[in-house]
Amino acid sequence: QVQLVESGGGVVQAGGSLRLSCEASRTVSAYRMAWFRQVPGKERELVAAIEKRGTNTRYADSVWGRFTISRDDAKNAAYLQMNSLKPEDTAVYYCAAKWYYSDTVSGKEQNYNYWGQGTQVTVSS
Repeated sequence: QVQLVESGGGVVQAGGSLRLSCEASRTVSAYRMAWFRQVPGKERELVAAIEKRGTNTRYADSVWGRFTISRDDAKNAAYLQMNSLKPEDTAVYYCAAKWYYSDTVSGKEQNYNYWGQGTQVTVSS
């Protein structure tokens, strides 16, 4: 079992930055990890994903060039640096993880089996 705890959410003005953190309860060096987000009434969507070696990443088109996913296995953590935030980035952001034998990256929700409780990000215009 892996528990994931997100932090770093909050309220920020458009154009600002936030850094989300995801801390795992145990080592996740062999896990693929990702950030998803969800707004009320809509399905959860991929924001960014990273494979276990940290070499390959994947981003939603809407955040490309503004967000950066990273991981620090020494700290059992993953991060999402969010710059140039827009009001449409307002959502609950979830960290996700899954052990995987290879270093492929996945943006599909069904390919993750551990989830955090989410952290709210609100971007005001």
